[in-house]
Amino acid sequence: MEGDIANMGQFIGAGLAAIGSGAAAIGVGHVAGNFLAGALRNPSAAAGQTATLFIGIAFAEALGIFAFLVSLLLMFAV
Repeated sequence: MEGDIANMGQFIGAGLAAIGSGAAAIGVGHVAGNFLAGALRNPSAAAGQTATLFIGIAFAEALGIFAFLVSLLLMFAV
């Protein structure tokens, strides 16, 4: 019985940590959408902001990957 409760806690924690992956997807959408809105307003400055776009996407994806790793650690940790 005690082992079942511990497993349940692991899976609940892993599910909560996996929410970060969805939040990362939302963050990438915001970064790309804001870049696109800015590029449409000022197309001549868009080329200079492309590196910033990729850095923002990388940071947002890194947080999603970290959340995924935490959820895997919670599920499969002994």
